[in-house]
Amino acid sequence: MEVFDMREFDGHELVIFGHDAQSRLRAIIAIHSTVLGPAAGGCRIWPYATTTEAVADVLRLSRSMSYKNAMAGLPFGGGKAVIIGDARTVKTPELFAAFGRMVDSLRGRYVTAEDVGTTTADMAHVARVTRYVSGLGRSPGEAGGDPAPKTALGVFLGIQAAVKFRLGRADLAGLTVAVQGAGGVGYHLCGLLSAAGARLKVADVQPRAVERACDEFKAAPVPAVQVLEVEADVLAPCALGAILNTRSIAGLKAPVVAGAANNQLARDADGEALRAAGVLYAPDYVINAGGIISVAREYYGGTEAQVIEDIQGIPARLTEIFERARHENRTTNEIADQMARERLSHGREPRRLVA
Repeated sequence: MEVFDMREFDGHELVIFGHDAQSRLRAIIAIHSTVLGPAAGGCRIWPYATTTEAVADVLRLSRSMSYKNAMAGLPFGGGKAVIIGDARTVKTPELFAAFGRMVDSLRGRYVTAEDVGTTTADMAHVARVTRYVSGLGRSPGEAGGDPAPKTALGVFLGIQAAVKFRLGRADLAGLTVAVQGAGGVGYHLCGLLSAAGARLKVADVQPRAVERACDEFKAAPVPAVQVLEVEADVLAPCALGAILNTRSIAGLKAPVVAGAANNQLARDADGEALRAAGVLYAPDYVINAGGIISVAREYYGGTEAQVIEDIQGIPARLTEIFERARHENRTTNEIADQMARERLSHGREPRRLVA
C-alpha cells in the first residue's frame, strides 16, 4: 500500500497508525490540514475488510472535515480517526484508553469526538487520558454532549432550504422524504421531519431502527436495497458514504438529495451525473456541519444557544452554493469544494508530513 499514491491522498499533513496488543486497538488517525486550527473530526469504528480500505476511508473523511470546518467558519482544521473492528465486540474501556493515548501523543494537533460506532460514553473513556476530545456530557445550557441531534437539526434546516430552491415550497408538509439510515442522526432527523408534516419512508440494515421510526413517526418501511429508488420528494442519505454513483443515480426518483452521510458521492464526477439528471444535491459536508459546530463550541467554550444560532447559518450557505451552481452552470459539489479551498488558502501554509 503506497499511501502517497492513493487517489484519496490529498496532501495530508500526517497519517499515523496505532496498535495496542492488550486492548486489540488497531487505529489510524489522518490529519488533512491544520491551516485553520487543530484538526478535528470524530472517531469511527468499522469492520474494514482490509487496512487499505480503512486508510482510504480515513483519508476521504479527514479531507471532508477540512472542508466542513472551513465552510462552517470554525477554528478547526480537518482530521479523522478510524478503529478497525466491529463496534459490537471490540469496544472496551481499555481500547478507548489506548486510543486516547494515541490522540494525546499528537499534543493537540488532532481533537477527537464520537462518530459511527462510538458514543459519548466511549469518549468519556478517551477523556480520562487526554484533554483533546469533545462530544462529552454537559451541564444544562452548556454546549456539548451527543452531536447527533445537532447534526440532524442542520440537515433538517438544509432540507428546507433545498426544497425551497428546487421545489419552490416554503414548508415540508405533505412532502415525502426517504431516509436511508435511522440510527443516531437519522432517527433525530425523522423526528424533526415528522413534526414538520413530512411523510417518511425509512430504511436501515437494522430492523429495530426501522420499527422504531415506524412506531414513533408513522414512517413506511422500505427495504434497504431499494431505498435509493423509491418515489420521494427528498432522499436523505444518513448511513455510510459512496452511495451515489453512475448506477444508483440512474435509478433515483427524488429531485433533491440532502442528508447527513459523509462522502455521499462515490467520485467527484458523480456530481455532474446528478446535475444532468436534474437532481439538486446538498453537499454533505455543508449540510451535516451541525455536529462539528456543537463540538467546536464545547471544545472552545460556549452555550447551547450559541450552537443553535451557529447551525441556523447552514441554510444560507447551501442557498449560496445552489445559486452559484445554477448561475455558473456547474455542480454544487464543485462550487462547495472551490469555496472551501479558497477559505483554506487564506490560512497559513501547513506542514506536510506522513509518518
